[in-house]
Amino acid sequence: MTQTSSPPAGSPGPGPARPRPGRDRRRPPRVHRAWSVAAVAFVTIIGAAGFASLPGLLIDPLHREFDWSRGTIGFAISVNLALYGLTAPFAAALMDRFGIRRVVAVALSVIAAGSVLTVWMTAAWQLVLFWGVLVGLGSGSMALAFAATVTNRWFVKRRGLVTGILTAAGASGQLVFLPLLSWLVEEHGWRPAAVTVALTALAVVPFVWLLLRDHPADVGAAAYGAEGFTPKPDPVPGAARRAVAVLFRAARTGPFWLLAGTFAICGASTNGLVKTHFVPAAHDHGMPITAAASLLAVIGVFDVVGTIASGWFTDRFEARRLLAVYYALRGISLLFLPMLLAPSVQLPMIFFIVFYGLDWVATVPPTIALCREHYGEDGAIVFGWVLASHQVGAAVVAFAGGVARDVFGSYDVVWYASGALCAVAALMALVIRRPALTEVAPALR
Repeated sequence: MTQTSSPPAGSPGPGPARPRPGRDRRRPPRVHRAWSVAAVAFVTIIGAAGFASLPGLLIDPLHREFDWSRGTIGFAISVNLALYGLTAPFAAALMDRFGIRRVVAVALSVIAAGSVLTVWMTAAWQLVLFWGVLVGLGSGSMALAFAATVTNRWFVKRRGLVTGILTAAGASGQLVFLPLLSWLVEEHGWRPAAVTVALTALAVVPFVWLLLRDHPADVGAAAYGAEGFTPKPDPVPGAARRAVAVLFRAARTGPFWLLAGTFAICGASTNGLVKTHFVPAAHDHGMPITAAASLLAVIGVFDVVGTIASGWFTDRFEARRLLAVYYALRGISLLFLPMLLAPSVQLPMIFFIVFYGLDWVATVPPTIALCREHYGEDGAIVFGWVLASHQVGAAVVAFAGGVARDVFGSYDVVWYASGALCAVAALMALVIRRPALTEVAPALR
């Protein structure tokens, strides 16, 4: 039988028990660290969104100053959009290899350099190099793959909601920058607007470096909603090779091509069409540039609401059906737009802006969710390639819209064609089947 030893004579006893476990145990923080990282990512995306607000404002000023055709200017925009998309999957892999902070800080610096160099350009090839190549590469590294990487690393629960919030950050940046940049373009010319974008991108760099963290393990925490702590994985060598390998693996599956096709139409009907050509199209009908830019900013307001709501819906409803509804509604709205353009802002135009704004990038959360469902841990890189198709679609329409304006004297044919394409995208979304558990791709590590 085990006996309990007593303390020697004259020695102090064990003393009274201190039943205060609530004080001795460290209380978990009220707000999980993942939410502060998401807030930093949100502000970072806003800071990088300035240049995305600029192209539509500069088509007419550049056309007047340099006598470049709208097709030429549209080509520079298309290079920017295409590189934005084609860089995204490699950026996601580079973030795995070198960390989020390093990649994002370099990307912001490249955006600032490309934007400020346009101030001294004198030839169209310089526009393509500075505006198209440099800013395209930089903004591609700040693309939605950044939001997907942060979400996948820091969140297990509420991924759809956080994806919607981070996606809405781009629209918030548009809301912040468009009125200011349009005023600068009208009152002081396009060069001060370009410098403003460059300074804003640079201002975010120290913010990213000091406050952003690559992985929950860096601060000794578990991801939000995770059942336990997960150690930080080792850096993955061969980032570019991995991105290409993931592409070839995904390209052998049907859902990849359906997601890429629908997202290409998404880019064609948003970044390539409305963001690039809405302001000059409205100006063709006599609307002041500042008024048209303000309407785009209002789209940004409702885009925030619509995208966050879409993230909430994605956590609760089937993603492919959400995509079908979003594309169908967007197509209907674009078919009506040519009839709404006028010298002044009328009530039907305001209704279009609200309706279209709610649907602007509401497609992103369900698309990311479908990539995650079908491709597992490689979902962020697969989404990077799907985003590449989004930007290729945007690039085609950015260029084709400028050519159509040069040839036909209006943008009407582009609005109607984009509306029809959205109907096709709605049908494609419905064809995407649910993944079987055995079909989810393992990580290529």
